Amino acid sequence: MTMFKAMMLSTALAVTSIPAAVMAQETVTVIKPTPRSAVFFPLVVGEALGYFEEEGVSVNLLPSDTSIPYVAFVQNGQADLAMLDPNETINAVIAGANINTVYEVMQNAPEGIAVLKGGDYTSMSDLVGTTVGLVSDRDRAFLQAAMDVAGHSIDDVDTVVLGESGPTLAAAIRDGTVSAISGSVFDWAALVANGIEIDTVTPDELLASPANTLAINAEMIDDKRATMEGFFRAWSKGMYVGKVNPDAVEQMLRKAVPEEWEVEAAGMGLFQGVLPMNISTTERLGDLQSDVWTGIQPRMVSSGAIENEVDVSTFLNDTYIDAANEFDRDEVEAEAKAWMDDNM
Repeated sequence: MTMFKAMMLSTALAVTSIPAAVMAQETVTVIKPTPRSAVFFPLVVGEALGYFEEEGVSVNLLPSDTSIPYVAFVQNGQADLAMLDPNETINAVIAGANINTVYEVMQNAPEGIAVLKGGDYTSMSDLVGTTVGLVSDRDRAFLQAAMDVAGHSIDDVDTVVLGESGPTLAAAIRDGTVSAISGSVFDWAALVANGIEIDTVTPDELLASPANTLAINAEMIDDKRATMEGFFRAWSKGMYVGKVNPDAVEQMLRKAVPEEWEVEAAGMGLFQGVLPMNISTTERLGDLQSDVWTGIQPRMVSSGAIENEVDVSTFLNDTYIDAANEFDRDEVEAEAKAWMDDNM
């Protein structure tokens, strides 16, 4: 045997001896409203600390404001997971989509109704007869629910879709083109970056609600189990870092998405707004709150957001939650601290 062949054989044997979990890198494609951002910091943190890589997972994002329902992407196989809000989820179930909600990314709504600070509008009732801006079509349902809770109807206001451009949003609310904007904390940061101070008039009843939950094609639950358990465990670790070491999260975000910190006040405002939203209030991180999902449905029916109530057991599936929480908390704390020591 030549020296070259011997070297090749030894290399081949070494490669085949590496565990499959190390060799394999499964891509998880997620359709969601934003690219990597502070808005969903557990993803950024999980990548910064190598948690997804440890699980043999790489994350491919499909950030999109498409008018095509996100659920279609998991139904046709273009995405493994779709980030949906409650009305999107329940409407998809009513329409017969075979999906399961498997993880609650946020358990408090990031959406809200913003008005110009010190302006003429200080309550939802003040908006009656005015034009309210929507960042996208997806924000219409939240405005509808907010008007309903305040004793009004979405028919009591005119609406206009403004888009996500910060300068456009700022001009619309500053110049009085719209009385308010239905959007999220991400949009509030864009307003601050463009010199606009805001207040919110969001009804308190809408603040405690599952938001940006992740849904999967129910037929793929078992086929993708190992990959999904790894994905959610990595996400949960990133979430846990936010709970125990927010300073480390802030620095990771400054490195990963510096464009969000070009205006310091906007970056810090966004970070402080989304930090508590991304940390689960349930004992198990990412757990599914059946009682909350059931409790919000009467309001959704009365506002017209959904046609009828749905038994939540038909789509809520906590099959990945135990695995998502199987990690050493002390180890994660130490790794976050070590990252700070190395990077600061």
